[in-house]
Amino acid sequence: MLRLWFSYLHLMELFKPNMNVVEVKDKFTLDENLSKFGDDLPPIVLVHGIFGFGKGRLGGLSYFAGAEKKDERVLVPDLGSLTSIYDRARELFYYLKGGQVDYGEEHSKECGHSQFGRIYEQGHYSEWDEDHPLHFVGHSAGAQVVRVLQQMLADKAFKGYEHTSENWVISITSLSGAFNGTTRTYFDGIQPEDGKTLKPICLLQLCRIGVILYDWLDIAWLKNYYNFGFDHFKMSWRKIGVWGLVDCLMGNSGPFASEDWILPDLSIQGSIKINYRLQTFPNTYYFSYATKQTRKIMGITSPSSILGVHPLLFIRVLQMSQWTHPSDVSPPYKGYRDEDWQDNDGALNTISMTHPRFPIEHPNRFVEKDSDCQPMQPGIWYYKYVEGDHVLFIINRERAGVQFDLIYDSIFERCRKHVFRKKLPTLPNEIHH
Repeated sequence: MLRLWFSYLHLMELFKPNMNVVEVKDKFTLDENLSKFGDDLPPIVLVHGIFGFGKGRLGGLSYFAGAEKKDERVLVPDLGSLTSIYDRARELFYYLKGGQVDYGEEHSKECGHSQFGRIYEQGHYSEWDEDHPLHFVGHSAGAQVVRVLQQMLADKAFKGYEHTSENWVISITSLSGAFNGTTRTYFDGIQPEDGKTLKPICLLQLCRIGVILYDWLDIAWLKNYYNFGFDHFKMSWRKIGVWGLVDCLMGNSGPFASEDWILPDLSIQGSIKINYRLQTFPNTYYFSYATKQTRKIMGITSPSSILGVHPLLFIRVLQMSQWTHPSDVSPPYKGYRDEDWQDNDGALNTISMTHPRFPIEHPNRFVEKDSDCQPMQPGIWYYKYVEGDHVLFIINRERAGVQFDLIYDSIFERCRKHVFRKKLPTLPNEIHH
């Protein structure tokens, strides 16, 4: 069990009078802290990335390698593994609040899928509101999903929920977060000209065909085991028949035709488009871990090791470290430089993971030691570099070794230092004024 050491307890107000933040600093273990605050302790929501899965999938395998066992109030939602950032943010809201997923009428018509999706008869945290906010930890694309969700809350974008706000989120922690896109999308088949269409022959074309066939066959036990998340496109043979399958494979219908899937969102152009409407909010705590598996040797970026990189990612680390934007294609943003995008972890470029940078750089601060962010201020992206590849802190805990526990212990400790409560707790020998 995670151990948290604190020095004293003090209170500070950040929001409305009934929205006090308690920063816990006493030398209590987490168990003692839990008993002190009881069921009011805000849950921590772990949000998976691309090709990821939540609790209950893949025979009970943990995407976060069992990190959720480090705290008694952790939620691990199962979202679409290849669905768009927008669709996943909508799914995450209803997973927490309950009800039927509503993707929005305008978006659904534009993208050619059903407006409504999965039904949650009971939300996993139905009391979620400004008085009962949440901590979020997102890996890879999961971090961007949480940012989009927070913006939707600020914009009151959920029909029937007129009182949502950005203050429903206490903190966002990013593990290798996909904030600014990745050049790997271009290696895998996204056209660098527009950042969304596919090359005629590429790895992503094989992926596209495989996913369409998987959903068309619609084998119940297989989809219960693992689901790409495209049920709202209704690509089952029961719905579209053989000619509907042909239509999807020809690129005339389905998520790949409307570009309502994850890869266009992960190109540099797609990420900039998303970032245009996302804010960093002044009352939320932000922290990100940026992974890197490269180093410069005589001015040339190359993999920092062979044994330290997952075998499936080594070639990608090498490719991405040598990336050059096509000379006959306009750069994705003003001031673009290839050398800025060469450090990477095999899936994302390190520049993309620190904090939102494009089209506008958000408030940020580099952290070398934990003391660099003490006391931690809201509204600032604190970021730290970690030597490792993109899957270091998920799936296989043994690969990360002691680093795995150090990272997750820091995350949970940071979350538990900021506890929102409707009423201020009164401790022995302490009176609040």
